[in-house]
Amino acid sequence: MDSLGHVNNVVYVDYLQEARVDMLSIHASQTGARQLGDGVVVVRHEVEFLHPLVFRPHPVRIETWVEKVGAASFTLRYEIIDSDVVCCRAATVLAPFVFAEERPRRLTQQERVTLEGFRDDPDPDPEPSAAREPGRGLS
Repeated sequence: MDSLGHVNNVVYVDYLQEARVDMLSIHASQTGARQLGDGVVVVRHEVEFLHPLVFRPHPVRIETWVEKVGAASFTLRYEIIDSDVVCCRAATVLAPFVFAEERPRRLTQQERVTLEGFRDDPDPDPEPSAAREPGRGLS
């Protein structure tokens, strides 16, 4: 919490990480893409703060979906939602990584199929300004 009683902006990124770990460690591993749970590195975060989060006893909802899948990276998008108010929109670019060899790697075909299953828009080249329907994606 900051001095105004708002959730600190660094905590938003922690929330995004929790959603990402859930998606990749639990949901992706159930489809045979287990390496995505512990074998990726963050390349970039983009965070847009829209509305402050304040302390309350109920949790926020984080919707997470895949926006783009490349040969050696993929992009996750998120919305942090509190009582139907979007408080934050964010994106994370991730790359698969072989930690034992300290090198990046390409996505496997199974990982690509798994990630495509988490896409919000099955169109491989969506319009950047297209609005996303609320309520879609993982929570």
